[in-house]
Amino acid sequence: MNAPKLSGSTLQNLGLLVLRVGVGSSMFLNHGLGKLLAGPEKWEKVGGAMEMVGISFLPLFWGFMAAFAESIGSLMLVLGLKTRLAAFLLACTMVMAALTHLNLPPEEARAGWSGASHALEFLSVSVALICLGGGAWGLDRKG
Repeated sequence: MNAPKLSGSTLQNLGLLVLRVGVGSSMFLNHGLGKLLAGPEKWEKVGGAMEMVGISFLPLFWGFMAAFAESIGSLMLVLGLKTRLAAFLLACTMVMAALTHLNLPPEEARAGWSGASHALEFLSVSVALICLGGGAWGLDRKG
């Protein structure tokens, strides 16, 4: 019995679907949901990281945006809804997350490149999704 051959575009769309669902659900469950539900006190603490890049105003807003990107943005990735926008928001958040780890005191367990590696991995995937889009198998599909 011969197995059906999948076209290149079918495999590309399958790969993008697996990437979106895998990364989006992991980010949502392990980072986004908890941060979103933690509320204003947590958001203000997270948003305070913006001081590293010279932005010292509205830490509550920036922290909420990080929580939004990691939760709602991740769900948007899973669904293939405004994939490039969601990936852009996540990429911005992951840049700040990586900078946060790189600026922690060396004695902290999450400091340095090993601490930043997870954020850098999510950043890489986010940039790839910005470049490639979400593929044909998502809510953004045209046609």
